[in-house]
Amino acid sequence: MSSRDNILKAVKKNQPESSLLPSLKGLSDMPDSFEDYKRVVEGLGAVVEEVVTEEDIIHALDKHLPERKRTLDARSSIQQEWIYEDPHQLEDVDVALVAGQLAVAENGAVWLTEQQMKVRALPFITQHLVLIISRKNIIGTMHDAYEKIGGPETGFGVFIAGPSKTADIEQSLVLGAHGAKSLLVLVTP
Repeated sequence: MSSRDNILKAVKKNQPESSLLPSLKGLSDMPDSFEDYKRVVEGLGAVVEEVVTEEDIIHALDKHLPERKRTLDARSSIQQEWIYEDPHQLEDVDVALVAGQLAVAENGAVWLTEQQMKVRALPFITQHLVLIISRKNIIGTMHDAYEKIGGPETGFGVFIAGPSKTADIEQSLVLGAHGAKSLLVLVTP
């Protein structure tokens, strides 16, 4: 047995017991309403719009992203051919639609897992990101999100809040500096 194998065997033998995450209930009283969420997200430079039907989603895309060319809908089971592509093949994606699991009113973040993204690079490589979240899945705080997410059963996951931002030496704020240039959050009933 090699030294590497001995080390890995020792590490595996000495793993701590897994345990439940501690409860964080009662640490914050942030409201979890749509209005609170919308106020925070729009303050981050994103756009929030309520939609009901798929036609409303198309209308919102036409309204906010009329110049789009290549659009990938990660919610669709029809567009499966791009799921296993090399992420470099996604470099010309203008718009990506991804369903979020939950949204946090406190900071505007939306929780996505690899199951929703299909390809980890998709929300970061697209020019414009469209996140679709159910109104009933808006929660108050990151503590509440921590409670809902629980352990790492989902594998890769990420919170996304607003288009990226940076400010240079001259104090000029730039939205969409890296990652998606814009974020449109569509909220369903």
